[in-house]
Parts: sequence; C-alpha cells; structure tokens
Amino acid sequence: MNVMLLTIITLIYLILVAYTGYVAWKRTKSAEDYMVAGRTTHPYIMAMSYGATFISTAAIVGFGGVAGIYGMGLLWLTVLNILVGIFIAFVLFGKRTRKMGHNLSALTFPEFLSRRYNSKFIQYFSGLVVFLGMPLYASVVLIGMARFVETTLNIDYTIALLAMALIVAVYVIFGGIKGVMYTDALQGTIMFFGMIFLLFGIYYLLGGVTEAHQALTNMAPLMPAEAVQTGATGWTSMPSLGSPFWWTLVSTLILGVGIGVLSQPQLAVRFMTVKSNRELNRAVLVGGLFIFLMTGTAFIVGALSNVYFLQSTGQIAIQAAGGNADKIIPLFITTAMPLWFAYIFMVTLLSAAMSTLSSQFHVQGTAIGRDVYETIFRVKGGSTVLIARGAIALAVIIAVILGFILPGNIIAVGTALWFSLTAAAFLSMYVVALFWKRSTRWGAIAGMVVGTLVSSFWLLFVFKKTSEALGISQLLFGTPTLISSAPWPAVDPIVIGLPVAAILTIVVSLITQPPSEEHLEKCFEGT
Repeated sequence: MNVMLLTIITLIYLILVAYTGYVAWKRTKSAEDYMVAGRTTHPYIMAMSYGATFISTAAIVGFGGVAGIYGMGLLWLTVLNILVGIFIAFVLFGKRTRKMGHNLSALTFPEFLSRRYNSKFIQYFSGLVVFLGMPLYASVVLIGMARFVETTLNIDYTIALLAMALIVAVYVIFGGIKGVMYTDALQGTIMFFGMIFLLFGIYYLLGGVTEAHQALTNMAPLMPAEAVQTGATGWTSMPSLGSPFWWTLVSTLILGVGIGVLSQPQLAVRFMTVKSNRELNRAVLVGGLFIFLMTGTAFIVGALSNVYFLQSTGQIAIQAAGGNADKIIPLFITTAMPLWFAYIFMVTLLSAAMSTLSSQFHVQGTAIGRDVYETIFRVKGGSTVLIARGAIALAVIIAVILGFILPGNIIAVGTALWFSLTAAAFLSMYVVALFWKRSTRWGAIAGMVVGTLVSSFWLLFVFKKTSEALGISQLLFGTPTLISSAPWPAVDPIVIGLPVAAILTIVVSLITQPPSEEHLEKCFEGT
C-alpha cells in the first residue's frame, strides 16, 4: 500500500467535498433552500445529482457483483434505467411534478402527494414509510463502500463504516438539499471518469470486446450446479423462462429497480428543485449518458470478471470472492487494476456512496421533520429544520447498526426490496396524481396502505430471500415461507403489491366523490 499516494488522493477529494458543502451551507437561508434548493438548481447539477443519487455502491458493488452470478442479462436493467428512470421520469413525470409541486408549494415528496389529494394522513403515513423503510437501503450502500475499503486498504470494516457515515452526516445535517446536490454533482463527475477507465481497462485486460465476450460465452459449462438446477444457462444468455433463477433476475433485479425508480422520494424531489421545464429537457441527455455508463459498466465488468478470475485463479468470480457477491467488484479492482487506479476507484465508490447516502439521510430527516412532526403537531418555523436535522442523525445511527447485523450478499437484494416497497406504496397514487384528475383522496389512501401491507406481508412470509433471513415466518408458522410451490417464493413483492395497489386506487377513486374543480385547477394549472 502506497500511503503517500493514498493520502494525497483522499485529501484532495475531502477538501473538494468540504468546500462544496461549505458553499451550500452559506447559500442555505430558508426552509425552502433546505428542502428544495430554492427551486433554482442548474440543469447539470440537477442531472448529476439525480444520477449520482440513483447510482450508488449498491449499483456498482452490489449489482456489479450480482452480474458476476447472473451475467449479461442484467443489462436489461440498464435499458429500463434509461427508458424509465431518465426519459419517462424527466419528460413525463418530472415536468408535471415540478409544476404541480410549485403550484402546491410542496417541499417534500410526501407533502406533494398530501397536497395533491388534500390529505394530511397521506403525508405522515408516507413520511413514516420513508423513515422506517429507507434505512435498509441506506445500510446496504454503507456496506458496499465499507467492503471496498476493507478489501482495498485492509482497514477494519467497522472503522470504514463509521468514518463514512460520520462524514456524510455532517454535510447533510448542515447543508440541507443544497449540500446534497452540490456534492452530488462533484461526486457524479468523479464517478463518470472512474467508470470510463474501468470499462476500457477490463476489455484491455481480456484482449478486446469480441474476445472477452466469447470467452464468457464459452464458460457456460462452469456455471455452479445450484444455479443450473434453478434455471441458469450461462453468463451471456437469459435463464430458462419461468425458472426461479429467471424470476429473481427479472422480477427482483430488473423490474424491482427498473420500475421502482419512479417512486423514489429522494429522486422525485429533484424535479421540484429546478425553475422550468427547460432545465429538465437539458438534463435528460446528461442523465441518460451518466446512467448508461454507470450501470452498463458495472454490469459488464461484473459479468466479465468471471473470465479474469478463471484465467488468473482457475475459479469463477463468486468462488474467488469466497461466496460473497458483494466482494466480487472490490476483489477485481484490487487484483486486476493498477494500485493508483484502485485508490482513485475507491474515491469513485466513496463518491457513489456519499451521494446516495446524503440524499437518503436528507429525505429521511425531512420525512420526520416536515411530513410527520409538522403535520401532526401543526408546528412551523425553525423547529422543523431542527427536528429534521435530529432525524437525519437518528437515520445515520440506524443505518450503521444495520450495517453491522445484515448478512452477506445483501446489497443488491436490499436495494431491490426498497425499490419494490416504494413502488407498491407510492407509484400508483403518484401516477394518477399527475395524469388522472378523477383520482380521489380515498383511492390514493386505499392503494397506498394496502400496497404497503401486501408488500410487507410478501417480504415477511413468502419471498424466500427475506422470509428465510428474517425468520418471522419460521417463528410463527414453523415454515420459512407460507407458499413453497414454485415460482412464488422467487417472485418479487413488486409483482404482487403494485398491481393490487393500482387496482384499488382506480376502483376506490371511481366509487368515491371526486375532488373539487377549484382544487384541481390549482393543482393542474400550467401542466
């Protein structure tokens, strides 16, 4: 380990982060600044913040490692990320969210839904879902970074976890959304160039694009027996249709994140930080290119790492990583890449983790301060920001605790589950809020509450990956899953919870009294 080189790179990075956080703190003067950056964010900053928030160590380390198991089929997630997460999100959802949020003077995503449907219950229920559910997502992002630091620098996992959590907490608590977005833009830029080098690097190591992909195709007979028995056919082909392996890849990893991105509170609030649709249009190209490079590179490198490890160690990637997919990307970087790049890539991952964590902690804090505390107790003013800052500190503590107790191979699964839960809880009511004037308060509440409950039930008692790990089904009913017949234990909660929520939202809206014309005119003015 080159201590001097590592110190120089890390110090430069931390100085840049500290400076951007300081600038944000100086420019944060009001609650609107703290929540939505005064609604005057530059399109580059907005696009890079959105992308850097979306793409974290969960995508690079977690999903990159999972690609080492599932192969190139995971690239369908990249397609969905660009089509749904960027184009549809910015062009269709973003413009209406920005304008409607401005019309309703909403500062958070739960508040946006609450004011659209004129329901305080929606605001504090949504706020509680965010605060109680998001720690799982935040913790797996922390784990991803800590694992990389542990592998690359031989630093104790505990120290790495605590140090990163502390750094992020400081600039989020004091800088608010401006602190988050300014540092996101810096970190996203670092991520962009780091991933370009990584993509070119792996193809150079393996002799070129054609040679690398052909070598991976030829490795199909080396697929682990357990994977083959559950439907795997190779790293460059899709699994057998309808098999457990196929259901996990398609429903959890691809659909769970690819569709669930639309309902992410920390991403939706970005649309309310710009002043016009022009900024959103200009942000599409930047965001699309960023997501393409980030996710595409991570998935390609994860899959092709099998070729590298076979040539260098005689093992496939998951075997070389000791059975823990979360260690595949860190191990590849430390063994295949030059030392100087390992340090720079550590900064890349640090950027990815910090950009996502900062947004997660910020949205959890505002969920408690703005959406729960202020809504229930009807208190406004400086105390809201104070409560939000306290909630951020609590969110950091919870994420750190989970970082110590969650099992291995959890990063990608934990991310997908959070995306699935938010889709079931929020997506239906969010879609009809923007595009269907006939949707009602009671329809939104029915879809949100039942979608949340159905998804939670499926996670606890049916979906095998979580029901077995949590053990609640085993404790109460003496069986790890209540439904053992295929394919249900491998079916992601989004496949069950989202359709149920959507049907209820529509049906209940049709049989209940529609909103007043005056309220609808206020909501949809200019959209």
